[in-house]
Amino acid sequence: MVEVRNTERELHRLRVRLAVALLVVLMCFGMLGARFWWLQIYRYADFHAQAEDNRIALVPAPPSRGLVFDRNGVLLAENVSAYTLELTPMRNARLEETIDALSQIVEITPRERRRFRRLLQDSRRSESVPLKVKLTDEEVARLAVQRFRFPGVEIRARLFRTYPLGDTAAHVLGYIGRISPDDVAKLDDQERLAQYAGSTHIGKVGIEQSYEQVLHGRVGADEVEVSAGGRVVRTLSRTPPVPGSNLILSIDIRLQKLVEELFGDRRGALVAIEPATGDVLAFVSRPGYDPNLFVDGIDPQTWQSLNEDPDHPLLNRPLRGAYPPGSTYKPFMALAALTTGARTPADTISDPGYFLLGTHRFRDSKPSGHGTVDLRKSIVVSSDTYYYKLAYEMGVDRIHDFMKPWGFGQLTGIDLENESTGVLPSTQWKMRRYRQKWFPGETPSIGIGQGYNAFTILQLAHATATLANNGIVMKPHLVQSIEDPISHERQRTVPKESYRIPLAPAHLKLVQEAMAEVNRVGTGRLAFAGARYVAAGKTGTAQVIGIRQNERYDARRVSERHRDHSLFVAFAPLENPKIAVAVIVENGGFGAQAAAPIVRKVFDYHLLGLLPKDLDEDLLPKVQDEAELRDIPEDIEPETIAVPEAAKP
Repeated sequence: MVEVRNTERELHRLRVRLAVALLVVLMCFGMLGARFWWLQIYRYADFHAQAEDNRIALVPAPPSRGLVFDRNGVLLAENVSAYTLELTPMRNARLEETIDALSQIVEITPRERRRFRRLLQDSRRSESVPLKVKLTDEEVARLAVQRFRFPGVEIRARLFRTYPLGDTAAHVLGYIGRISPDDVAKLDDQERLAQYAGSTHIGKVGIEQSYEQVLHGRVGADEVEVSAGGRVVRTLSRTPPVPGSNLILSIDIRLQKLVEELFGDRRGALVAIEPATGDVLAFVSRPGYDPNLFVDGIDPQTWQSLNEDPDHPLLNRPLRGAYPPGSTYKPFMALAALTTGARTPADTISDPGYFLLGTHRFRDSKPSGHGTVDLRKSIVVSSDTYYYKLAYEMGVDRIHDFMKPWGFGQLTGIDLENESTGVLPSTQWKMRRYRQKWFPGETPSIGIGQGYNAFTILQLAHATATLANNGIVMKPHLVQSIEDPISHERQRTVPKESYRIPLAPAHLKLVQEAMAEVNRVGTGRLAFAGARYVAAGKTGTAQVIGIRQNERYDARRVSERHRDHSLFVAFAPLENPKIAVAVIVENGGFGAQAAAPIVRKVFDYHLLGLLPKDLDEDLLPKVQDEAELRDIPEDIEPETIAVPEAAKP
């Protein structure tokens, strides 16, 4: 049987198939066309930007840190350019082997290895960590030809912070260090993290920390074209960074160095202030440390030795150390007595060598007493008995209220962080601190700067400067002005006074002149013999350990670190004072023996330009023993000392 083909039907089917195929092809091309339109027209701007982002990278350009100068233009903190050898942990899995191999090319000391391990703990794996800094040109050349052997190893040019004078003024300047995770968190909270793009260091202590925002500057950026491998091809544009502002300190670095040399290997602190401005002329804490050790990361062994040193070189003594002021408190107690009406200049007491309260004897430093004593003589001969009685009659709260505006037990507001408040006792303070009421027997010791009194040397210097400035309070500051790095315009940090303490001019004059008598015929007479200016001062001795009621203090029977502290406060000249100083020599004994001679040399330098002939030999003159220093001439009687007419009742 022969099959008859239906040509028309087959042709129809073919046409349908061709139509469907054509429709499918048209739909595919339509989809492709729509996709092309979507990518190349509608999303052109987005994809062009992404392509440019892949081709162009923004590289942060960190700013150079501001410089630090003393008041006379001496450079104290600078930036030097040098090469550093760095490793990126994420790009090298065999760090120790790599370091061993690198040590065959350049010397890598054990200290540098320890420092690298410590920095590694505080860094992200994607960050490069310095192994060896400040490479020589020869070391750079040797490493450059061998670098291909070491993945993750780079030689980078960086600016390094250096402190040319080493440990001089270390507690003023502080130091910078690598940015830690805690620093990152703090910057993020302050919404300043973007300003540290590309930066590796930040101020840690001192003015490097307190003026961080001023010193750091503003970050810039380089717009560069990069290859597919990430290599920079060319720079397209540049937004330059703005360097940090320079700081002009109030410190006279030569005076600072002189004082540090005068201390020798003894522990202590000194603060010198210009009364009229609040400029801190010297801010000394001994012993000190070299801030250069911290810039590139300190190794654990050196850090441990500094922390465990019994002399505590890292302690900022003027800012953080709280000491009893001893008899240096008496001029302020005298002003309190006159201002509150507790005493008049003509009031006298009989000083038998002790103050009796119930059955307890508060002993005077002179067992035989000073006889008849008025307010002026009480300062000159440093009568403890006078101030035992005065403090007991005034009461601790009246003393507290008078002393508070002078800055005792308060923050001075100096431009350093972590200042200690010290302790200015009161009945409320004791109740808060010890949950106990104030006992009357605790008050007499307050009058001679003992008991609960504990102030910083900064507070003592600040109060002395205020006394010299006739009650006008100027905030103490270490940075005198901030200098624009481009225009070099300067702006003072403390342009005006803070406030004034209401005091009668006659009362001020009486106390100031009595302090001048201290250095003429009183406890400071030997240190200031032959001075070509009139200096007002007051010696002080602060107990470190208590002694029994019927027992006398004998320094020879006490270990060196348990001996009394030596204190001295002074200002000069008497008329129109240019400098006020407070100093403590820890465990130095009587104030006139260790502290006063340092102040004499400070005044000789600042007022007369005189320096010791040889700073490397015995700087402090040998003076008579402590008994002779305390032996005040007995012809100083109340009736022989003129009282200003305006001060008479």
